[in-house]
Amino acid sequence: MKLIKSILEMQQTADLLHRNGAKIGIVPTMGYLHEGHLSLIREAKLHADVVVTTIFVNPVQFAPNEDYKKYPRDLERDILHASSAGSDFLFVPSVEEMYPPDYLTFVEVEKITSILEGKSRPSHFRGVTTVVAKLFNIIKPHIALFGQKDAQQAIVIKQMVRDLNYGIKIIIAPIVREEDGLAMSSRNVYLSPEERKESTVIYKSLKRGEELILSGERDASRVVAEIVRYLNTQPLVKVDYVSVTDANTLGECSVINEKSQILISVAVRVGTTRLIDNIIVNT
Repeated sequence: MKLIKSILEMQQTADLLHRNGAKIGIVPTMGYLHEGHLSLIREAKLHADVVVTTIFVNPVQFAPNEDYKKYPRDLERDILHASSAGSDFLFVPSVEEMYPPDYLTFVEVEKITSILEGKSRPSHFRGVTTVVAKLFNIIKPHIALFGQKDAQQAIVIKQMVRDLNYGIKIIIAPIVREEDGLAMSSRNVYLSPEERKESTVIYKSLKRGEELILSGERDASRVVAEIVRYLNTQPLVKVDYVSVTDANTLGECSVINEKSQILISVAVRVGTTRLIDNIIVNT
């Protein structure tokens, strides 16, 4: 695996790969790689000749009161993990290169970014779509892998790719979980032992919501209320939002229709750590 830190070198490398007819896959990450990221790299290897994993803790998607400065970083560890998963290139640009002092351009998807995560973190998706657009322009991949854990992000990226005619195939891989159900996340390292124990309620609450829907409950407000009640059984868990939406459009559901795909999304704080998770229910 080759480590590349320069945008120019990455562009030149990608251009050479294109000239040689290679099919390029990209796995955008913020680093501190875990099994969820590695599963994306392995999946990308099944669809592409060459896989580029990117690591960039993107300051533009963090609000001033969020955890940008303390977000976990360990490049040496990431190099070992990405290489072991089969990544061919690891692209690690600097903030100074990605956003030079005269930088003025941003990419923004409207409407679907103002709900859920976008409502709680108003500037977040503007940063996500901008950095992903830049990575797409630098590498010009044929496919891109994202995780289902960031369900809204996946839908937003798909919208951007359609609207801007990128011609990139977006593949969404399943959530990778710990044995007790907690979705793998780089932020899990923030949790104290007691917080880690209580965080298992997140997935259990989603499964409770799924159980209600599959047993015939069609009033989304009742599903939300039961999930909130379940989450509130743990004193260290504070609910940010619980939402029941269409899994493809993020349209809010008041009545859950038959033969539809429903996305149940949850965001909570466990102590001071904000975690998100979701589950798709086929009615």
